[in-house]
Amino acid sequence: MTKNNHCPLNYTMNLIGTKWKPLVLFHLLEGAVRSGVLQKQIDGISNKMFTQTVRELEKDRLIYREVFPVVPPKVEYRLSDRGQSLETILRHLDHWGLQDSEH
Repeated sequence: MTKNNHCPLNYTMNLIGTKWKPLVLFHLLEGAVRSGVLQKQIDGISNKMFTQTVRELEKDRLIYREVFPVVPPKVEYRLSDRGQSLETILRHLDHWGLQDSEH
């Protein structure tokens, strides 16, 4: 705990601690992804949850949303610098899941 009784882990978990947020962030590590492609990469996420998740990540400045003025509409998401700073954590979680699932 810091001197003002603020727990850094609690702060971090409030930003990325839902079921879907780390998955969205992880799938953006390699670069910008179109909205529909990103949603398909995340197995089991509904349209409603996808929309809510990316909106929260955008509000927290972890991702950027870019809308291209074309027909049909094209939307891409990419990590902000702040979101990119989570790469090590996300890759460690992925690695741990791979190792643990093999046991």
